[in-house]
Amino acid sequence: MKLQALVRVLVFALLYAVSNSAAQVAAPALPYAATASGDTFTDPLLENGPDPWVVWWKGFYYYSNSSGSNLTLRKTADITDLRHAQKKAVWTPEPGHPWSQQLWAPELHRWGNKWYIYFAADAGDNASHRIYVVENGNDDPIEGSWTFKGKVSDRSDQWAIDATTFELRGQHYLVWSGWKGANDGEQDLYIAHMSDPWTIDSQRTLISQPAYPWEAHGNLPGRHVNVNEGPEYISHGNKMFVVFSASGCWTDFYTLGVLEARIDADPLDAKNWTKINHPFLSTDPSSDAFGPGHNGFFKSPNGQEEWIIYHANPAPGEGCGNFRSPRIQRFTWNELGRPHFGKPVPLGQPMKKPAQ
Repeated sequence: MKLQALVRVLVFALLYAVSNSAAQVAAPALPYAATASGDTFTDPLLENGPDPWVVWWKGFYYYSNSSGSNLTLRKTADITDLRHAQKKAVWTPEPGHPWSQQLWAPELHRWGNKWYIYFAADAGDNASHRIYVVENGNDDPIEGSWTFKGKVSDRSDQWAIDATTFELRGQHYLVWSGWKGANDGEQDLYIAHMSDPWTIDSQRTLISQPAYPWEAHGNLPGRHVNVNEGPEYISHGNKMFVVFSASGCWTDFYTLGVLEARIDADPLDAKNWTKINHPFLSTDPSSDAFGPGHNGFFKSPNGQEEWIIYHANPAPGEGCGNFRSPRIQRFTWNELGRPHFGKPVPLGQPMKKPAQ
């Protein structure tokens, strides 16, 4: 390992050990600049953007990523030209609250006729991280005003990050990454039922914990942390899936795993979920993609193509900071009805834009 890469590993490991947070460091110059012209584009979409998220609404894509200090949205009709999108910090917490610092993984969701952004935040120490939500009644989420609705928690009220929500047969559910108890050491995936956009009305159900060797890369100075985080829901045919990130983001082994269940099953019953025994998107040095993970899903403007968005580092040993850049690529479904992401597309390699 080159000295520069080794230094980066140590720096990010120490930062994570102190706060388990994404270090807010200056974005690096990437070896390839994103381009979008005609009907092709290249990754990455931005120089940096950890924990990316995208939704499509009335002719526009809305994009967010972790900033640490606020909730920022970008709006564009062309997701491949994200760097020229309208950009606005739509909500900034006042200081001195339990939700005022280390804002992570914001996700924009439509529930009924209003918009909600779910995010994790703390009071300055990682152990206080919890999930919170803000609300906006404007039809365009980059306009109007956002109102803080409060903490979203089950009765256990344990450490929680990376919330996502989905609707199934008219019922709403929240999935997130959390601790079993009050101490760090392992991040697991939980699901619960929601009665409204800010209220969990069931016990949490554990649906995944690190079990395979590819989920167990998590060494830090003086300790080890196993990680399942960044859950995202998607369905296809007679199956539903939770795609998640496994192993520590401070390692180059950060990767995507998949849980599956029948679409007609009860998602709150842990027995209905099966973890597939291999990763689905992993580090590929030939693509300048190290630690790909924390993904989202979206469709092309014509609604016919399935796309994945995820972050990855352009070089080894760059950890959990702002070296992570957002990338997108089209994916398909295999003969088993499971998502097939393939390998990360190399930086600078032209791809056809999402179909209009």
